[in-house]
Amino acid sequence: MLLPMSREYQNINTIITDASCFILLEKINGLDILEKLYGTVTTTPEIAAEYGKRLPLWVNVNAVNNRDLLYTYAELVDIGEASAIALAQEVTSPSLILDDLKGRKLAQQLNLEFTGTIGVLVLARQRKVIPLLLPYFEKIKSTNFRISNDFLQTLLDKYDI
Repeated sequence: MLLPMSREYQNINTIITDASCFILLEKINGLDILEKLYGTVTTTPEIAAEYGKRLPLWVNVNAVNNRDLLYTYAELVDIGEASAIALAQEVTSPSLILDDLKGRKLAQQLNLEFTGTIGVLVLARQRKVIPLLLPYFEKIKSTNFRISNDFLQTLLDKYDI
């Protein structure tokens, strides 16, 4: 189950996001939620290229130093997720935003903190960055983002009360 990040927010130094988070939040007019929630987020040149649009000024783009590690991970997951996961191993107290199942499994194997875009929205609701989840979830249903309606309803029942 995707839930907000389990660590306390103040213990997270670097939020690293994959392209899917940028893409989905842009589609539902919620890209600014990342800035309101975290201030700045970090991504990689590989992810920036995958996103394909100009990133806001509050997004830091950092390249992975250990290219061997990046290419090793790229044999297991897509290059965007590989770069995010490799970068997470080079910074202090990272937390990843990953939606891809293979990427999340690799992050879990490496004991890296992570959430998904839906988890970001739930955290935004909990911290009163957004008033309700329902309008965002309705917009998500009109995109090609794959998520169970039952799961979204469970989150609405729990957090949109």
